[in-house]
Amino acid sequence: MGEVFQVMVTTPSHDVAAQLGRQVVERRLAACAQVGGPVTSTYWWEGEVQEATEWTLVYKTSAARLGALVEAVRDAHPYDTPEIVATPVTGDSTYLAWVDAATAG
Repeated sequence: MGEVFQVMVTTPSHDVAAQLGRQVVERRLAACAQVGGPVTSTYWWEGEVQEATEWTLVYKTSAARLGALVEAVRDAHPYDTPEIVATPVTGDSTYLAWVDAATAG
């Protein structure tokens, strides 16, 4: 079993998050996608502090699929610079094996 990553992405709406989640899972680039929100994000953009309501999208994927997942999200995302943050995870070996198997297709 390989390394597993949790990948967090922010989106401007629930619909965008749901669509991105489904696209990536259908391509087997992630074993699952979870949508949460709304959240209020405060950030620097174009020289000033901005605030926006966003939705979070969390994927679980294998190390082997991480690069393709990031590329797919970047290509389909409406933001110029989407937040795509990947963190290695540990956990129940049965769950991690499922993630690995679900992204092997």
